[in-house]
Amino acid sequence: MHRPMDESADGDTPSAVRPHPTESPGLRPAGPAEAAGNLPDPARLDPAVLAALLARHGWRRRGGAAGRYSRWTPPGPPTTAGATSLLVPGTGAFPDSEDLLGEALTALARSAAPSARDILVSLAVPSDEVRWWREAPEPAAGAVGAASWTGAELLHGAARQILLAGALAVRGRAGYHGARHRRRALAALDGILVGPAPGGRDLTAFVPVETGRPVAVRLHHALHATREAVDYQRATGGMEAFDSAVAAGVSRELTEAVIALVRGSEGAGIALEWAPAAGTPDGCPARPEPVEFSPGDLPALRRAGARYLRDEPAVTVGITGAVVRLRRSGPRGAGIVRLRVLAGAEVPHVRLELDEEAYRIAGHAHLVGLPVRVEGRLESRGGFRRLTRTSQVVPVQVDDAERDRLMKSLQENVDYFEEACTGE
Repeated sequence: MHRPMDESADGDTPSAVRPHPTESPGLRPAGPAEAAGNLPDPARLDPAVLAALLARHGWRRRGGAAGRYSRWTPPGPPTTAGATSLLVPGTGAFPDSEDLLGEALTALARSAAPSARDILVSLAVPSDEVRWWREAPEPAAGAVGAASWTGAELLHGAARQILLAGALAVRGRAGYHGARHRRRALAALDGILVGPAPGGRDLTAFVPVETGRPVAVRLHHALHATREAVDYQRATGGMEAFDSAVAAGVSRELTEAVIALVRGSEGAGIALEWAPAAGTPDGCPARPEPVEFSPGDLPALRRAGARYLRDEPAVTVGITGAVVRLRRSGPRGAGIVRLRVLAGAEVPHVRLELDEEAYRIAGHAHLVGLPVRVEGRLESRGGFRRLTRTSQVVPVQVDDAERDRLMKSLQENVDYFEEACTGE
């Protein structure tokens, strides 16, 4: 059964996309209703796209009338693959093309071949496919079930992190993203479907072309740049290639994700396939080479991640935010304020320390339902969640609807703000 992907990259990050009925939001499973129950319209299906997907997933062409149709059977020997046989017209121009395509889709929906569902998913929503695999050590006798479960969880988590790293690179190039751009990056993963990870060794994600192709393209460039940078480091000992690789989308988030994929395995890899219905994106090969990593690559990846974290500079920003928490040790003096960011930075919240006067202004602004504007340095330490060297804390006028919403927030969290009025 296909299952959702839950987001947990930094421990406090919400999951990627639409909620599963019984779990927190995550990359959505390609369930039976989507893959088999709602079949694509045969009248709108390009036979060439179906044939390309069949070939991609290992189905075998068994002949047919030249120029009119081809016959396809599932991968594997007939005794295990079942009796499924598809007739695919060579073009949609023949009178019986629509009927043949309808019969082929119905046969795919009923087929026991594992790839049949994946083909239907790609037909229903034109998608680029991203596939991960891990060469896990053979489990000890009696531990096969536990090893498979653990392997599937590791693969699932690493795949989620890699997709998020690609989405972050689309939003902006940086050696370390931290909390920046995370909400929009997660939104870019909306609609991605994931298949099962049988035995914890293989997993496929279907990235819709309409909304997710920029992520797939950026991920293609970033993974190959990572591979080249690792090769350079292992050959020369130098880390310069990782510096230039940032322009291709490489970041600490991506190196950490690749480490998670490889760690505990004998090797791992990622392959991308473009949606046949959409063609090859500009600047990319028609058939990208898979990118593989081994345990011997882990030291270079760890050094690169530490380098990215250390070298990413702080950013000067002017933030408008709603005060959501105030705290200080006594009735007077400096205090700590937490803002929910409304504008000025691609982070959800920031924490800042204010002197007594600025703290008083922040407390009053919240009590009357106004956000504040503050300037400072968004520090990379802590994931760009802390503002330092703050100045010019001033209330900002908002419309009545926004003020009402901020006042409701105060009523729901009144315990946090009692000290705001102390010492006046």
